[in-house]
This record gives sequence, structure tokens and C-alpha cells, in this order.
Amino acid sequence: MQGRAILHLDLDTFFVSCERLLDSRLEGKPILLGGVTDRGVVAACSYEARKFGVHSAMPMKLARQLCPEAVIIRGNTGTYTAKSREVTEIIRESVPVYEKTSIDEFYVDLTGMERFFNSFRMAADLRKRIIRETGLPISFGLSENKTVSKIATGEAKPNNQLKIDYGQERPFLAPLSVRKIPMIGEKTYQSLCGLGIKRIATIQEMPMELMEKVFGQNGISIWKKAQGIDTSPVIPYSERKSISTERTFDRDTTDMEKLRGIILAMAENLAFQLRRGKKVTACITVKIRYSDFNTYTLQSRIPYTSADHILIPRVMELFNRVYNRRLLVRLIGIKYSHLVYGGHQISLFEDAEEMISLYQAMDRIREKHGDRKILRASGMEARTIGRFNPFSGEPPPLLANRHN
Repeated sequence: MQGRAILHLDLDTFFVSCERLLDSRLEGKPILLGGVTDRGVVAACSYEARKFGVHSAMPMKLARQLCPEAVIIRGNTGTYTAKSREVTEIIRESVPVYEKTSIDEFYVDLTGMERFFNSFRMAADLRKRIIRETGLPISFGLSENKTVSKIATGEAKPNNQLKIDYGQERPFLAPLSVRKIPMIGEKTYQSLCGLGIKRIATIQEMPMELMEKVFGQNGISIWKKAQGIDTSPVIPYSERKSISTERTFDRDTTDMEKLRGIILAMAENLAFQLRRGKKVTACITVKIRYSDFNTYTLQSRIPYTSADHILIPRVMELFNRVYNRRLLVRLIGIKYSHLVYGGHQISLFEDAEEMISLYQAMDRIREKHGDRKILRASGMEARTIGRFNPFSGEPPPLLANRHN
């Protein structure tokens, strides 16, 4: 293979595969993971369930109607996190540079390895080792760039491998549906279908200027990906363990209404940063520094989550417990630690469909208009307090704290 050699690895139906490791009787059966009540949603499902039209994020009530014989499992995030770490450690030991993009997905840069090894053979050996040592099925795609490799992985599934030789990117992509292109969601897909564009080959034959005119900068990106062009690098993986924020007041205060409003707004904002960074936390720390510079912290372990309705009450409980001196307050802060990848998909087991829809709507508004444009009424006081500052000694955050 000439040029770069980019490997994409994806654990097949990861949550389901973990459950089958625990109970072999689940092999071959349709499985739904998620909220077990009708108000819950499907976090993941097996290939057997997908044949009935079930997919992730579907209301559990509808999924059960489509596939009444499915086995429904609530799931255990601790199990999934542990197995993800096993796979991550194997990859870390085996390759020079890798990027972990989610709990079950990785990119590896094998560029230059041809001088010493056959890249495809190296990738195949890595896949075999993961299967042998973890028992989890995994697929991969290998090509010149991230986009083609990711699409190749999708075509290789389930539990297989596929290499796209240098120069064969366009022929490989041409017959595929435009939905295969990463970043094309339902809305963009419907827009493309409205223009009569259903296959990648059609985009390949169109001038880039036309795609730009219709879809703006997004159209240029889609056009390039359809041509098999993607120069984005594999970003070396470095897992951040915590995210934090704090506020030092211009004037020390004992205004409890103000303090509680600020701490609530901080908790809510950090929860959004977690979801945006596709992470969940298992530990909360609340910090207070009084006017005499004595500093107190209180910490609590929780089940992995990024949900406001779980994090905020626990933060407020810790704040009420740690505030135990009748002195002026100089600083307050919050830290979420023990972070792992997985995003909100892991916490779907505990959430009702309406709650998840609410978070998604609020997060879309924040992404578009700024992360302080929508917040709880009790946190309105925080709009006038200025910027939150990271705890000293923390490395540059993976999840950027943006404040308007």
C-alpha cells in the first residue's frame, strides 16, 4: 500500500457481545439492551434483533412490539468499561500510534510499518489477538485514510476484515449508499435523496462547486469523502481522567442563594461538557475555600453517568454537607473524575425517552448558540459571575470549557 496506512477497528455489537461472554445462552438470540420499562429506550441490540427493524435509540415499547421474543437486559456499564480497557491495552501494546474515538472504536496509524511488516498482516494479527484474549468479535478496515477505512469496516461486519488498496478508494465507494459516508445524518440524507442522489457514485461525478452551493462547507466535505479524500490525522490517544471548574469571587460572600445558584450552573455546564466530549463520570468532588484560605473538599462515587438529573442533586447534596463554617466564601468548585468514553449511550439504561430527548434538544441549542444560552432558572445567577477557571495543576482540558 502506498501513502498512508490507516486502520479502523470496531468491536461488533459491543454491549451485546459483553453480555454473551457472561451468559452463553444468549448466543444467536435477539437481544435488547436498555431501559426495561416501556418508557425506556434501546441502548444497543443484536444483529438478530435488527432483522426485525429494531435499532438503537428506539423506544423500548416499540422494539418489544417489533421483536416480542427478544431477551431484554438492563446492562452493566462497569462490565463494558472493563472490557473496553482490555481491548485498549492490547492495542496500546501492539501499535505505534492509536486514537480511541469511543468505548468500542479505534483508529491506528500504521504508516511506515511496511518497511518492517506487512500492514494488513499486522492488522489481522492484532484482530486475532483481541478476539483470542478478550473473546469479543471485532472488525476492521484498512486503507489510505480514516473515511475509507471506517466505511470498509462497516462493509466487513460482522466479525471480519477488509483492505482497500491504494488507488481503489473511488471504485470501492462508488456503488455504496450515500448514508455510508460518515457525517451524513437523516436530514442530509433526505436532502440528497430529494436531489436524486442515493449512491456515492453520483456525488463522485458532480462538480464540487455544486455540492458547495447546495450544502455550503458541509457539501465540500461530503464531496471529498465521496472521492475517498481525507487527510485528517490519527490523534495520539491520551485519556483525560477529570474535568473541573471553579469560581473565585471578587468579593467574599455568604449569600447562600447566590452560592447555590452558581454551583448548580457549574454542575449543569460540566454535565454538558461531558456529553459533548462523549464521556461519563463516576466521581464528583465539591470544593470550598473560605476567606481565611482554609479549603475543604468532599467527594462521592456514583454510577457512571453524564445526566443532569443524577449529577446536579448529588452536587447540591455535597455542597450542603461541605459548607459547614459560617465564614465568608472565597471560592467554590466542582470536579468530575474517573471519566471514561462511551457518552450518553451508556447511561441510557437509566433514562426515560423523554429525558433523553430533552438533553439532546438542550445540547443542540448550546452547540449552536453557546453553552450558557440555556440553563435552569435556579442557576441564572451564574450569568453575571464571569468565567469559571480550571483547578490549578490540571492539564489542558480535552473537553473545552467555553463560556460566553
